[in-house]
Amino acid sequence: MNYGELRDQIRNYSELSDTGLSDSTVAIIVQNAENRMYRETAIDAFKVYASAVTVAGTSTISVPSGLRNIRYVEMIDSSGNVSNLLQKDSSFLAEYIDNPTSTTLRGEPKYWANFNATTWFVVPVPNTSYAINIAYLQQPVTITSSTTSTSYISTYAQDALLYCSLTETYKYLKGPADMIQVYEQSYQQAVRTFADEQLGLRRRDEYKDGELRLPLNTPGK
Repeated sequence: MNYGELRDQIRNYSELSDTGLSDSTVAIIVQNAENRMYRETAIDAFKVYASAVTVAGTSTISVPSGLRNIRYVEMIDSSGNVSNLLQKDSSFLAEYIDNPTSTTLRGEPKYWANFNATTWFVVPVPNTSYAINIAYLQQPVTITSSTTSTSYISTYAQDALLYCSLTETYKYLKGPADMIQVYEQSYQQAVRTFADEQLGLRRRDEYKDGELRLPLNTPGK
C-alpha cells in the first residue's frame, strides 16, 4: 500500500473528502501513526549499523543521523579484538572520570552513555584511536514523502498502519468515542500480531526451537 492509497482509505473510512481532510492534515495524521508504531514495536527492517573512530583525549562521539535508539556498541582495538561497551548513566561516567583532562586517566573505553540528542560519550577517555560500531534503530523516511511512497510497515503491516491512522483521524475530528475505541482495538490487535512476528517468529530457529505447534483439544484423549 502506497501513501496515495492509504490517504484514500482514510478518507473513505471517515467518509470525508479532501475538503474535510486536507492533504497536509492527512500527512500529519499518518506521520503520527508511523511514529507511534516505531515507538511501540522494535522493527527489524530499521536495525542498522554505523561506524565511528574515537579521538585520543576526546570522549564525545557524534550520534549517527536518524538514530532513534542505540541497541549496543562494539569497540575494536588495534589488534582487531572486539569488545562490547557497557551502557551506563551519564552521572556514572562523570563520577568514573572526575578529571577528563588528566592524561594519566586515559585508556581503553569500557562504558558509554547518552549525553544529548546529538552526542554520546565513552570512558575512560580514549588514549588512542579505536574503531566503534554502533547498532541502532533508525528513523525511517516517512511514507508521506510522495503519493507513491511505500515503507516496510505499509507493506507488511498495512492493517496496523491504517487502523492507527484512523484512530488519529477520529481524534483529530473529535469523532464519536465509540469509533475511536473500535479503531484503537483494531489497531491493538493488528500491531500485537505484527509485534509477535517481529519479536517472536523472526527470532526463532525451527532447528533449535522446534516448529510451532498448537495444542489440540481432543475429547477423550
